[in-house]
Amino acid sequence: MMNIYNGNIVLNAKGEAVVTMPAWFEALNREFRYQLTALGAPGPNLYVAAEIKGNTFKIAGGKPGTKISWQVTGVRHDAYANAHRIPLEEDKTGDERGTYLHPEAFGQPATKGVTHARQPAATPQQPAAETSKETTAVKRTATGQQ
Repeated sequence: MMNIYNGNIVLNAKGEAVVTMPAWFEALNREFRYQLTALGAPGPNLYVAAEIKGNTFKIAGGKPGTKISWQVTGVRHDAYANAHRIPLEEDKTGDERGTYLHPEAFGQPATKGVTHARQPAATPQQPAAETSKETTAVKRTATGQQ
């Protein structure tokens, strides 16, 4: 699980800026990644001068007055996140191959879902629905309906 934080800041007369993160930032996140983009002018020497410590980080190397767009990501390391890590990818096995995680999103019946492949009895049975306009018209004509 990853959190994303971003914002804009203007460099001071020394071409530097200190970004202050929320007070709880380091308690919730670890393994930080940084991205900096100079807005309105090139910033070839822009860099993170000091990494996050005390919920702040420092940007330097830019032209004074330049607006900087920044982004920091952090991997959550709170108790819930540590107990419920999301696997990156899981291989389907046997009967799961060829099924969907969310069959309804693809216009498929629940029986085409991975849940059905794992536990067929848990999948609600849906009556066969005839959606053809021609079939509906034939039914109406046969019963005298218009």
